[in-house]
Amino acid sequence: MPRPITNEEREKIIKHKQNNENEADIARWLFVSESSVTKLWALYRKTDSYLPNYKNCGRPSKLNNSQITQIKTEITKTPDITLLELIEKFSLPISESGLSRMFKKLGLTFKKRCSMQQDKIIKTAKRNVNNGK
Repeated sequence: MPRPITNEEREKIIKHKQNNENEADIARWLFVSESSVTKLWALYRKTDSYLPNYKNCGRPSKLNNSQITQIKTEITKTPDITLLELIEKFSLPISESGLSRMFKKLGLTFKKRCSMQQDKIIKTAKRNVNNGK
């Protein structure tokens, strides 16, 4: 896979193209492919910018905004709900791991800390029983 073109190289390509220089010569001078020069020039003429277009990168979310707000309100109502219960309740087209990753991106957590506290209580009770208290 070819290396990405730096912004400095992009700027040089545009300056050379504005001086009506040949694409093959520009590609040879800057050690890039001719198609890269052609595509960058087309991008510049279309957007008037040589910066890469990151607007449409990545996979689109399987959940829309209304589903996400429903999930958020449900988590605030019942914080001990599991991922599988959320998927079943709202018939979401997403896996448990996908839903978990989406929560991480949104900064949502609903960790059940009460189980840790109960474990601590049980361990303390067992210790007390073993010590004869």
